[in-house]
Amino acid sequence: MRAVRYSEVGVLPAVVDVAAPDCPADGVVVDVAATGICRSDWHAWRGHDPVALPIIPGHEFAGTIAAVGAEVSGWQVGDRVTAPFVLGCGRCEFCRTGDAQVCPDQLQPGFTIPGSFAQQVAVPRARTNLVRLPDTVSFAAAAALGCRFATSFRAVVAHGDVQPGQWVTVYGCGGVGLSAVMIAKAFGAKVVAVDVNDDALAAARGAGADVLINSVEIADVATEVRERTGGGGHIGIDAIGDPALAASSVSALRRRGRHIQVGLLLGDAARTSFPMDRVIAHELSILGSHGMPAVDYPAMLDRIAAGALDPERLVTRRISLDDAPAALAGMDTPTAGMTIIEVGPA
Repeated sequence: MRAVRYSEVGVLPAVVDVAAPDCPADGVVVDVAATGICRSDWHAWRGHDPVALPIIPGHEFAGTIAAVGAEVSGWQVGDRVTAPFVLGCGRCEFCRTGDAQVCPDQLQPGFTIPGSFAQQVAVPRARTNLVRLPDTVSFAAAAALGCRFATSFRAVVAHGDVQPGQWVTVYGCGGVGLSAVMIAKAFGAKVVAVDVNDDALAAARGAGADVLINSVEIADVATEVRERTGGGGHIGIDAIGDPALAASSVSALRRRGRHIQVGLLLGDAARTSFPMDRVIAHELSILGSHGMPAVDYPAMLDRIAAGALDPERLVTRRISLDDAPAALAGMDTPTAGMTIIEVGPA
């Protein structure tokens, strides 16, 4: 099959011919119809999040089952499927209680096992991780779900416990941020979008944001957010992974507010500082959001199937597998929206 692969950090990946994946006994092989290019893929390629090389990147995918393992029941060739980017083991205490996204024995396509920038991808542990797609959800929409949209959904709904009329502030309006804006609006919240790029802010407006703040033009973003929201946000989300933005998010919360860290903070940035005096005095919460387990997908997919959420609206660019290496390298400069690779059959 054809796949995108890189063998050195920061060296442009190449489209190569590789052996098709063997079907895991407890899993399936999926013919990839569409796969997203995510900032997490870029982090790994740039060496910010080390992976064993060589590697086929890609962890946001959707397609049809091409082969079914001997130990798998309930699935058959031709079924339309997707899967979370964290593949839980299905046996540990976290998987058994529905928290496979923090499984200590997790696998991650594109990071610990070969990923989905390919015509086929193997998905082990099908019983715990495979998700059936409604016929009304396109492959492009499903590929947009795998990391950014699903992570944002869990951040806003499960961690944020968003309620109608509450203020949600989203810092960074790339794929994760725009997803958070759309989801918060679908649940009746009011949204402040913060970015340095006017095009990204325009995209946030298109996704439903009520207030736009270009942080380049504002000396104190936290004060501006508190003023524009009448006391601060109920929920703040760092959707890009920036220490200064994360601290601003916490500082801009109203009392009893919740900061949710979705953007990756890696290396020295992982040891970022928060205003803990404010956290204590105002009883603020600081939470991390690391994907969403397969058992929680139906609630999200039901809203997509009903038209309440439309992740495909966030797809601004569709490319071929041949264009993927340059597109991954192009993420050196963040852009609004999502890029989806439309993959041909093996």
